[in-house]
Amino acid sequence: MSTSADPLAALAALPGVTEAVDAVRTAVDRVYGHRVMRRRSNEVTSEAALRGARGSAALAGADWALEEVRRRTDFGGEGEPRTVGAALRLTAESGQLLSIWRQSPLRVLARLHLVAAGGAEEDERVGRPRQSGEPVDEPLIGSALPLPGADEVAGRLDGLARLLLAGSEAPALVTAAVVHGELLALRPFVSRNGLVARAAERIVLVGSGLDPKSICPAEVGYAELGVAPYMAALEGYASGTPEGMALWIAHCGRAVELGVRESTAVCEALQRGAA
Repeated sequence: MSTSADPLAALAALPGVTEAVDAVRTAVDRVYGHRVMRRRSNEVTSEAALRGARGSAALAGADWALEEVRRRTDFGGEGEPRTVGAALRLTAESGQLLSIWRQSPLRVLARLHLVAAGGAEEDERVGRPRQSGEPVDEPLIGSALPLPGADEVAGRLDGLARLLLAGSEAPALVTAAVVHGELLALRPFVSRNGLVARAAERIVLVGSGLDPKSICPAEVGYAELGVAPYMAALEGYASGTPEGMALWIAHCGRAVELGVRESTAVCEALQRGAA
């Protein structure tokens, strides 16, 4: 990452990133201008939350149909039900953590992992960065990326928190993409890192003012684009090269655009009285 006074702003100047930022801004402005948003924005927000949770769970290995997620009430079992339940809990919790995020991002990340773990609060590994020798259960990434050691994780998490607290002139998309990518690359917790990373990205997009009503679920876009492009873009981020970073940010931007398209369809359905 750049060593400039504002490294996030330096990333925003990479080739292709400006175009991604502009495309996202245009798409978001368009859906916020939809006539349904003036009267029924709460319904759009609720539907976006459900669809975003479904998308995040799909990337974590629980690719359920939307109606199945909507219908089910029991997410206490192991395996896929627990993953879907974790995604739904994180989506619900994220909106409550905006003010804390601005003061202590690391505290919020710990809370997100605790929420994702659900009934595993008695596990001393829950809600804190992993320690030396602790394994990581993250099937999506597996061995595709080197796993940083505990000391590196602690240092980079601290650096990320300092970066966020210092503020930046960078567009929200760039900041959100860096938060998402850094958490996936680090895998700071023993499990559920992908779910936590995508929830943290959502907090940045909402808290920045880009998507204040949380109606642009990037998670929908990531799931639609597919696991292989997601991993290829993440490998670009992990490489630290300008080209790789730009690839990742552009991928995140495209995911937000697809999330906007999803919510635009919801608005249209509400307008027709079909949703």
